[in-house]
Amino acid sequence: MHQLHFKLESTILNANAKFRENQLSRGVFMKRTDGKYAIKRTRSGLGFFALEPIPKGKKIIEYTGPYITNEECEQRYGKYFFGVNSRWSIDGSPRSNLARYINHSCAPNAEAIISGRRVWIWSRRNIKAGEEITYDYGKEYFEDIIKPMGCKCVKCSPPRVDAR
Repeated sequence: MHQLHFKLESTILNANAKFRENQLSRGVFMKRTDGKYAIKRTRSGLGFFALEPIPKGKKIIEYTGPYITNEECEQRYGKYFFGVNSRWSIDGSPRSNLARYINHSCAPNAEAIISGRRVWIWSRRNIKAGEEITYDYGKEYFEDIIKPMGCKCVKCSPPRVDAR
């Protein structure tokens, strides 16, 4: 009886894992956070999505990671550095920093606010369930990194409509 139960449970777990793998490969979902947010595939990579409505003026998430000097930041290769002042930056590359999945937009629905040496992402307007959370990365990052490759935000590159 226990062996049969174990085999059945194992089969269900394997089926669930295959379902999740299939969903991931199709970009349906990658990772759910605390039930309020999900990481999903977007046209520019992965994005941070609201699973429930977020009101305007709400603190959404903190941008986290180890602090490094700006000098060290200039010597490292990476794209998840967030400057907090003239001396320090946050290395947001650890995957535990879910805010790293928030993409740039030229028409953002959120903004990054620096408070001391911490960075918080706040909603600028009401955000609908299912909507991607975005903020403006700033002029320097846009000019140096995004512009040469072409901005892929919804404002600059609207989704294509299939002609049928």
